[in-house]
Amino acid sequence: MLSKKNNIVLAVATVLSVGIYLLASQLKFRIGFPLDDAWIHQTYARNLAEWGQWAFWRGATSGDSMVLGGFTALGGSTASGGSTAPLWSALLALGYWIKIPFYFWTYALGGVLLWALAVLGEYFLREIVPVYQIKYPLVGIFIIGEWHLVWASVSGMETLLYTLVVTTVLVFLAIGKRKFLLLGALVGISLWVRPGGVTLLGPVLVVLFFSRKERIWQNLFNLSLGFGVFLALYLLFNLAITGTPLPNTFYAKQAEYAILRELPLIKRFFEQITLPLVGAGVLLLPGVFYFVWHSRRNIAVLVGYLWFLGYAAIYAVQLPVTYQHGRYFIPAMPIFFLWGLAGLFQLLADIRSKEKRRMIALAWGGALVLLWGAFYMLGANHYADDVTFVETEMVATAHWVNENLAQDVLIAAHDIGALGYFDGREIIDLAGLVSPEVIPFMRDEEKLANYLNEKEIEYLIIFPSWYRTLSEGLPIVYNTNSSFAPKIGGENMTVYKWIP
Repeated sequence: MLSKKNNIVLAVATVLSVGIYLLASQLKFRIGFPLDDAWIHQTYARNLAEWGQWAFWRGATSGDSMVLGGFTALGGSTASGGSTAPLWSALLALGYWIKIPFYFWTYALGGVLLWALAVLGEYFLREIVPVYQIKYPLVGIFIIGEWHLVWASVSGMETLLYTLVVTTVLVFLAIGKRKFLLLGALVGISLWVRPGGVTLLGPVLVVLFFSRKERIWQNLFNLSLGFGVFLALYLLFNLAITGTPLPNTFYAKQAEYAILRELPLIKRFFEQITLPLVGAGVLLLPGVFYFVWHSRRNIAVLVGYLWFLGYAAIYAVQLPVTYQHGRYFIPAMPIFFLWGLAGLFQLLADIRSKEKRRMIALAWGGALVLLWGAFYMLGANHYADDVTFVETEMVATAHWVNENLAQDVLIAAHDIGALGYFDGREIIDLAGLVSPEVIPFMRDEEKLANYLNEKEIEYLIIFPSWYRTLSEGLPIVYNTNSSFAPKIGGENMTVYKWIP
């Protein structure tokens, strides 16, 4: 394990790294979240803490109910599977329950997760590469300053929690910590953060069957027990909330971006697999190949890399999106980074000539540091832009709706996070997260319009270009008129008066 001194060094570095991104946001506009989805988690968290209900909006009391650990999950119109990560929403709810300001609590959780990921990465290198016995935690510092991971830590999303679980499982396998009861539990817990965590069963099972033959059945039982408990609870939770084994978001996202699956598969896969290369990761690519080759007899290292490739392939097939800095693929990135860093240090150790080793270390290491630092600063600017966009569009619109539209007015909207948090009324969700009935026809604008007519909505809130005909001819009631969105190639969110 790491020394106390190195743990403190990484903790201080984490505070500085996270603090700089938050400062960048404050200097550009103000503190906030870079995604409207983060407000969905905040809404569920606040409602769970204040009402004891797994609900997106208050006011509806009909439907079946199920008591979960003292909390009531209401069915019917109250309950919804709009949170893909129940565990993350529950952790956020703890902050509301103990009365800690939600911004501070959310950022603190993200910072702790980033620090834990850095500690895990540093521990991995010291275990897997014997020659890596450097005094200072360079690998941990790399993780703390890798711009994708810092962005995720202050995004208000579950991304880094899922990343930590994924990385823990694959690192434990690689370094030989193979307590299959624990590994099964971690895979089961990952489902409570993202359904994609089930893919971790692949590497665990491969390593299990290559482990000691006389313990295979015992290990398989332990794995099944650890995984099965959390899987059963997860399925029961979703069935009670939505009547389906997975949250609404799982089905809604795939339906919303189905058109992207028409692109050539090889193109979709390439776009996913190259996401970690945007930044210092591009200089780690040779290290990845060298580490996999050098560790070719370590089945756990090999299946860890195969999982990375397979995860990219799954997203290429099912959900081929790369927006928001590849946030869906960020959880796989630390495997690429750690395998690459391990290969880099191993390659340097295998060079016999001290002079060549020194020259390569200075050139490669220097370039890596420069690129890492440059993208850290670029990432801070991206983060500030993302927060400003959400604050000046989604949050501004939510405040206007709350202040100008009566609470009994029914509206339909595509982005529901800020609306749910700052307005709180029941709405029709065009993205299907809390209105799953729209998922089958969410991309059919004629059917969508007929549905909105049936529901007798009065206002429509969207970005104009997101639908071809839905807002055609509708009078504009409100437009944010923010100058920021057009500057970065976006558009202003608009409130339309719905006319059947």
